[in-house]
Amino acid sequence: MKFQAVKGTRDFYPSDMAVRNWILDGWKKVSVRNGFEEYDGPIFEYLKMFQVKSGDEIVEQLFSLTDRAGRKLALRPEITPTLARMVNQKISSLPKPIKWFSVPRLFRAERPQKGRLREFFQWNVDIIGVDDVLADAEVIFTAVDYLRDVGLTADDVVVKISSRKMLSNILKSIGITEKELEPLYSLLDKRNKLPQENFEQLLNQQIKDPEKRDNVLELMNADSLNQIGQNPILSDAAKDAVSELAQLFEILDTMGVKDFCTFDIGIVRGLAYYTGIVFEIYDKDSQLRAIGGGGRYNNLLKDFGGPDIPATGFGIGDCVLAILLEEKRILRKETLDNELDYYVAFANDKYKRLAIDFTSKIRRAGKSADFSYKSGKLGKQLKEASSRKAKNCIIIGSEIENEQLVVKDMDTGEQEIIDKDKFFKQLKK
Repeated sequence: MKFQAVKGTRDFYPSDMAVRNWILDGWKKVSVRNGFEEYDGPIFEYLKMFQVKSGDEIVEQLFSLTDRAGRKLALRPEITPTLARMVNQKISSLPKPIKWFSVPRLFRAERPQKGRLREFFQWNVDIIGVDDVLADAEVIFTAVDYLRDVGLTADDVVVKISSRKMLSNILKSIGITEKELEPLYSLLDKRNKLPQENFEQLLNQQIKDPEKRDNVLELMNADSLNQIGQNPILSDAAKDAVSELAQLFEILDTMGVKDFCTFDIGIVRGLAYYTGIVFEIYDKDSQLRAIGGGGRYNNLLKDFGGPDIPATGFGIGDCVLAILLEEKRILRKETLDNELDYYVAFANDKYKRLAIDFTSKIRRAGKSADFSYKSGKLGKQLKEASSRKAKNCIIIGSEIENEQLVVKDMDTGEQEIIDKDKFFKQLKK
């Protein structure tokens, strides 16, 4: 019987693993240089923990299980609830602000499609304990810092930014009730994915009052923050939220990433999870799903039984990101191949033990090295050295009788005869 990988999962052959490590190592490097510390948690948690954040309907989207003691568990579909649990457990001893990042493997029982799988990696960056728009700016900067670091430009990607607090207060100014608010958020979040005619039909079903409906449409058609700020119906709370968003763009300008960012009233980010600034990252041509997104979630720790502490953060998945990097020819195979520092070849069998000895010494010096398990012609070994992307090839032949080695530069083809002891002394340096 032949077995296939489960649909929606991936096998990581060495070349695929090189891509995965290149992306994940880049996430970690950028996180650390922006002052974030790494954390992680268990792959499975109590099912109830995910229900607290997202409700009972989340169960259908999880890989859930019951353990031998009858406890209901689930593979983590995200790591933010784990973050909240961990912070709450040690909240009194953790220095503030808390700047943490994680690169978890996540699982979601949904229909696999382009850019969306059942198993994936996600970069999560969060700042906890800062109720200031500067923290929102910093997480956005960190995301852009990585995208720019791998070679993407403002012509390739865009961060679309809005505010749930602003939207909520404007909708209330229009006369939308609390009862109408939550289902309306869900519809507005889908607006950019629906034909305008379909969107308006669904809006008619939700908002019966034509005046309210026209005001909602006018709001969602606003193309600048300045246009919204001049609306005479804004309440003081709505004006404050507009001002906060304007301040965010000023800080992003100071940070040098404003050219990556734009205001988009259509960024809503789901249901009641977010409480302030929200953003999503897209390819500039909008041909792919969102690369990532996030925002402010000031109620999360309190919802998980902890204190009332503000927080903001984002997540970027590896699936859509990898598609974009490949389309932009950034994931060049030659830059991702595992290269050897040295390949040790031997002219004939009598030098094989020396080849093993030299390879071990090179490895102990911290360099990557390998040799042929099978004795073979020197030309065949050199060909293998080339296929293994070795930078240099050490050839052990008759010169060794005089304590010398032949070192070949595999790029230029130039060969150098060097004293054996001198070679290993240089290697240690």
